[in-house]
Amino acid sequence: MNRKLIYSGLAAGVLAVGGLAAGLPGASAMPAHTNVGVHAVHVCAAHPKPGHASCMAMVLTNGAGKVINPMSASGRRAIPTIGINSAKLRKAYHLTGLTSGGRTVAIVDAFGYSGLESDLATFRSHNGLPACTTASGCLTIENQTGGSVLPPNDAGWDVEQALDVDAVSSACPDCKILMVQGNSSSFADLETAENTAAAHAGVVAISNSYGSNGGSIPNQAAYNHPGIAITASTGDSGFSPGNYPASDTHVVAVGGTSLFKDTSSRGYHETAWSGAGSGCGANPKPKWQGAAHTTCTTKASADVSAAADPNNGGLIIYCGTVSGCGGFEQVGGTSESSPIIAAVYALSGNTAGYPAKIPYANTSHLFDVTSGSNGTCGVPLCTARVGWDGPTGLGTPNGVAGF
Repeated sequence: MNRKLIYSGLAAGVLAVGGLAAGLPGASAMPAHTNVGVHAVHVCAAHPKPGHASCMAMVLTNGAGKVINPMSASGRRAIPTIGINSAKLRKAYHLTGLTSGGRTVAIVDAFGYSGLESDLATFRSHNGLPACTTASGCLTIENQTGGSVLPPNDAGWDVEQALDVDAVSSACPDCKILMVQGNSSSFADLETAENTAAAHAGVVAISNSYGSNGGSIPNQAAYNHPGIAITASTGDSGFSPGNYPASDTHVVAVGGTSLFKDTSSRGYHETAWSGAGSGCGANPKPKWQGAAHTTCTTKASADVSAAADPNNGGLIIYCGTVSGCGGFEQVGGTSESSPIIAAVYALSGNTAGYPAKIPYANTSHLFDVTSGSNGTCGVPLCTARVGWDGPTGLGTPNGVAGF
């Protein structure tokens, strides 16, 4: 089935799946950086109702609002050579050949996703990755209290969950994956799911690719679990007061970059992505940020970053027809970067205490991103520079020595 997003200019739209309305409330589009007629569209509500979070995934559509399949001939013509697969992601961040020893990355999302296991199997097979199934114990899917009765599907969050499990699989092929699904997108449900994930034996990282702009939510106990790297997306709307839970003092706030292939020894270079969230939140500044010269008196976002630009570095994921999706799709947003960084922490195994502090003591082992911006507020909160800056934090993974 073809999936189409109907929108007018940059206005809100809804998703049609096989002719049926499928709830992508408040979806909105951002203009493409390099490809005429290609738009990056939020798959969840851009402005969630109070007390709720929105997922941060953004999918590429063509000028008619149809989600682009980058594996098709027409899709390759529309968005040539700018999406990345698993092997390219590992190469870009010097993760090739690294293993976690089977550590577990947990993912917290809202709603169910009935096609999760079958879609993940297709993605991993297509990318030459070993199978990861519930039968083998590699993949576990639970509701917010750890039970097996899963919530109903949601069209936007299906794409989000597909991106999350595919990104973790790509960065860390031998990681086990725990998906904990909140009953809804309310913070009450998501925080219950967070605590459930943290209580699982073997979990060393939890990725949260969602948030609520505004930064006024105080620190919550659900995101304070020493010994676990809790990562969260900084948002996809550029400079803002702070996206929660990324603005939580104890969380690893993950910003975003645009990733470009080049002829350097690394094979890639990065700039700050124009959509990457940054800003000063409402929560206390952690001690490890003190020497970063953020100009914020509170917790500043981001701490670190990874590929997030849907156009340049968007991951080619698989969300199939069982889930009401169209198959292969190119997806980005800081929803992409958060699970990548969670997987890097799993590869490093360095999660004692508050893992957010580790990159601040290991900046020479990161790729420093020094160009690009996400707004007009200048250095350092909007414009990339040498050292810490708002859109990209301290930089991106160069292997795991920085984590």
